[in-house]
Amino acid sequence: MLFADRKRPLLLGHRGVREGVRENTLAAFQRAIEAGLDGVEFDVQRSRDGVLVVYHDFWIDRGFIHRLTYPELKEALPDLPTLEEVLALFEAYPRAILNVELKSIPGLRDGRTAELAGVLSGWAGKDRVLVSSFDPVALFELRARAPELPLGFLFHGFDAGAMALRLGFEAVHPRLELVVPERVAAWHREDRFVCAWPAATAAEARRAIAAGADAVIGGWPEALLKAQQELGDV
Repeated sequence: MLFADRKRPLLLGHRGVREGVRENTLAAFQRAIEAGLDGVEFDVQRSRDGVLVVYHDFWIDRGFIHRLTYPELKEALPDLPTLEEVLALFEAYPRAILNVELKSIPGLRDGRTAELAGVLSGWAGKDRVLVSSFDPVALFELRARAPELPLGFLFHGFDAGAMALRLGFEAVHPRLELVVPERVAAWHREDRFVCAWPAATAAEARRAIAAGADAVIGGWPEALLKAQQELGDV
């Protein structure tokens, strides 16, 4: 199973942190790590001129991310980081785990999977990267281009849990309410790494950890750390 050397569930900052600084920025990622989390989750998209940028929504006021150039995006969002800038930041945190979510609109084939595969495959820290997406086609494209990268299927519906197993990726990323002991046990029997999201409170994180989740994503470090402390090593 992924990250098998870890003795407890991973705590990952959802887009870094969700308050105090803008999410999905270098400042948000640094704050998450310095708060004591094991790593971060963040979103990657591609600009019209081929730059992989870190941003959650598919659009800003000026239009869709994939229809705007990188200079246009930087003008609107001065603190918008590129994927390369995020990876450079994490050179200083060699134990941090990165959950890279590829934002992909079904049917949109603009080269983002090929470019993401190329960047991550060439990074020295790729052994601490997990790539996830709601788009299974994009994940299959990544698998073909970079078979060494572990992949996770994101889903938020009850019916998708069985499909997640059939897809054959190393990880499943169920929404928090789907993370119950019986389902987690079934995923573990198939050797899947279970990453629950998004825990907003210590109680939510505690339930996911108690259910057997291998990782919990949440935007409030103090809530994740409190849950871990209350449960101890599990």
